[in-house]
Amino acid sequence: MAVTINDLQAVREMQTEHFTLLEELLQQGLQKFKRAAVEVSVILVDNDYIHELNLEYRGVDQPTDVLSFALEEMEDETQKAELPDGAPELLGDIYISIQRTIEQAESYGHSFERELAYLAAHGLLHLLGFDHQTPEETHKMREFEEQLLEDFGLTRLCKRDDQE
Repeated sequence: MAVTINDLQAVREMQTEHFTLLEELLQQGLQKFKRAAVEVSVILVDNDYIHELNLEYRGVDQPTDVLSFALEEMEDETQKAELPDGAPELLGDIYISIQRTIEQAESYGHSFERELAYLAAHGLLHLLGFDHQTPEETHKMREFEEQLLEDFGLTRLCKRDDQE
C-alpha cells in the first residue's frame, strides 16, 4: 500500500512526525480493512483551497475540514483503467484543511496531531465507502475512527458526534 502526502498549504509548517503520523495511521486503517494493494493521496491545503473544492463538488459555499474523493465513485465501469499486474488500486484523495485542523483542535481542547489524525481517519473511511447520513452509519463510522486513533494513543477528550 502506498500513501502519498502533498503539502500545498502555507498556514503551518508541517513536521516530519506529522507526515509519519498520517502515513502510519492510513496504512494501519487500510490493513484493518484488508485493503493492502491500494494507493491513497493526502493533500494538505488551506481554507481557500478547500472552500473552492467544497463549492465545486458539493455546492457548499464555505470551507470544510476534510473532503474525500473516492476514485471508484467518480468513474463508471467504462472509464476504469486496466492496471498492470502488481500495481496498487488507486483508492482516492483526502483533502485536509490545515487551518480548520488548527481551529478545531483549539475548539475541542486537544492537540493538533489528534485532530489531524481524526480528519485523516474520517477521510479514509469515506474512501472505503463509509458515510454518516443516518445515526446508525454515524455511530459505526465513529467507532472505527476512535479505534484507529486509540492505536496511536490519540484518545478523544470531548465528544464529536455533532461533527461531520
